[in-house]
Amino acid sequence: MKKNFLLLLVAALFLTIADSAHAQQPGKIPWIGYLAGIGAGPSPAFIAGLRDLGYVEGKNIGIVYRTAEGDSGRYADIAAEVVRLQVDIIVADSSGIVLAAKKATNTIPIVMTSLVTDPVQIGLVASLARPGGNVTGLTNVAGELGGKFLELLKEVVPKLNRVAILRPRTAGLGVSADDVFVKETEVPARALGVQLIPVVVRGEDDFEGAFRSMTKERVNGLIIRLFPNTYSVSFKRVADMTMKSHLPSISSQFAWTDAGGLMSFGADLNIMYRRAATYVDKILKGAKPADLPVEAPTKFELRINLKTAKQIGLAIPQSVLFKADKVIK
Repeated sequence: MKKNFLLLLVAALFLTIADSAHAQQPGKIPWIGYLAGIGAGPSPAFIAGLRDLGYVEGKNIGIVYRTAEGDSGRYADIAAEVVRLQVDIIVADSSGIVLAAKKATNTIPIVMTSLVTDPVQIGLVASLARPGGNVTGLTNVAGELGGKFLELLKEVVPKLNRVAILRPRTAGLGVSADDVFVKETEVPARALGVQLIPVVVRGEDDFEGAFRSMTKERVNGLIIRLFPNTYSVSFKRVADMTMKSHLPSISSQFAWTDAGGLMSFGADLNIMYRRAATYVDKILKGAKPADLPVEAPTKFELRINLKTAKQIGLAIPQSVLFKADKVIK
């Protein structure tokens, strides 16, 4: 009897220790692999969106951040790295990076944030309503804004007839969002009597040569296709070049007018980053990317930098100023 009692006591003690040890082990938390073209960390708006949904980094969610450091040639490398780390979800902030991530995995869910253009045409999803694969999230529809850009430029420069499109070089990822943008802008350009002149840059060292080329081509308008995920640090420098060249310009990024560019027309990226967090939440709760419709922005803003207009000797018509949501004086 005494021996049996001791055995039961030892067994009970062992179970108590085992349960205690299990309780002290941290539970497995989901991990996000966040891929960006440039920057020191994930978008603050995305982190705020996660926080609003109850996710706190290090407590109930983990984030592995990787940046291409402004080099599009590194997209494939950083995508492959987070796939090897076996993250639960990949969040990516541009068309090129999402393409690289999709090429690296067809099983890990991928959430597009705010800088992905024309995901259907570049092969990321089957349709916006039914993505079909492992990719879903947000699209900024910037590729469809070419006609609007030309209309706005034409309103401030009635004699507009030669418009350059300053775009980054992309290679090895199939049809790029910039290719789609140029193609889709050709139709409204013909209707407005404007010739499009694509100007490709590989990096910051190409900007001066690009502007010399535009001067040689006698362009009198400029569409900026450089995005903050890679080129935000260059916006001020490029804006200064447009002012020096007395060149009216427009971009879909608000950061462009903040840096000294003439006009910007697009969606609020911070709102889109917050919306991306809701996709992460839905997927972690069991939703499949294939069944989550891709969201496009419904509200766009026009911003005008009057200081820049004055510096390049351009009078902005009142009809355009009335349309502006924000005017920098």
